[in-house]
Amino acid sequence: MEKEIKITTPFITLGQMLKEEGIVGTGGQAKWYLRENTVLVNQEHDDRRGRKLYPDYVIEVPGEGSFIIKSKSGK
Repeated sequence: MEKEIKITTPFITLGQMLKEEGIVGTGGQAKWYLRENTVLVNQEHDDRRGRKLYPDYVIEVPGEGSFIIKSKSGK
């Protein structure tokens, strides 16, 4: 089951998402975390903390589960 992450902006970055979900504490930790772990964005490996995540993107984080980005406006 995917956990929904609701955003009010057009996108959220991968680093922000990791911080918001408590997976990392800082942007620096996000950079390290993404180098050491295989995080998938829409089933493709991505290690850029600045990667923009838009509504309906699915992020898979090892040991943490799957997350789906949703717009708070319901779009």
